[in-house]
Parts: sequence; C-alpha cells; structure tokens
Amino acid sequence: MREEPILIVDDDPSIREVVSDVLDLEGYPVILLQMAPKPFQRWRMARACLVLLDMRMPVMYGWGFARAAAERGFKVPLLVMTAAENAKTWSDEIRADGFVAKPFDLNDLVSAVQRLAAAS
Repeated sequence: MREEPILIVDDDPSIREVVSDVLDLEGYPVILLQMAPKPFQRWRMARACLVLLDMRMPVMYGWGFARAAAERGFKVPLLVMTAAENAKTWSDEIRADGFVAKPFDLNDLVSAVQRLAAAS
C-alpha cells in the first residue's frame, strides 16, 4: 500500500465515490475534493503522488487548477478525467501526464493510475 494519497478533484459526487472505492480496493489512499475555492492548502498537506482532475467544474475549471498548481510549483502527475470528446486535446493543453475519457472503463483508469503513481 502506498503512503502518498491520490487526489481526486471532481464536482460529481458519484464519480468521486466510485473512483475512490476502486482505488481504495487497489490499495491507494485517496483525498476527495469537490473543488473548493482554496484546494491547494489541503493538497500541500497531503503531498499527493497523483491528481485525477475533472476539466469541467463550476468553481475552477481543470485549466485553472493546473495553472494554479504550476504557479505554486507543484510537480505532481495529472490524469485528466473528462466527458469531453476532445479529452486528449484538453489533456495536452494543460500538459497532463495522461487522460481517461468519461465514461471510462475502470480497468483503464486503474492501469493509468498504476502507471503514473509508479512514476511519481
């Protein structure tokens, strides 16, 4: 089991819950964020090994989150989770380390998480 948590940033509670449950079964600790206005305080304390990031959220879009993270010097892999048709393009725009398109296959999600968490 890893000690560093995976940060799940998504405004959809059902997505957060399913992803959290799956990753918990795989032995990953998780921290869930609905996208509070100041998510970075909690992120800094958590020392996440990976961020699963929804791109379309009401408070701060994924682009804003990625920009704020970079401005604050956070160097943690980002895995974009989005229902957009252009998931890869959006992932490339924020220089994310990977993406999964919603609705995603849970095995694809776990594989991406394993790959990126191992590299961090």
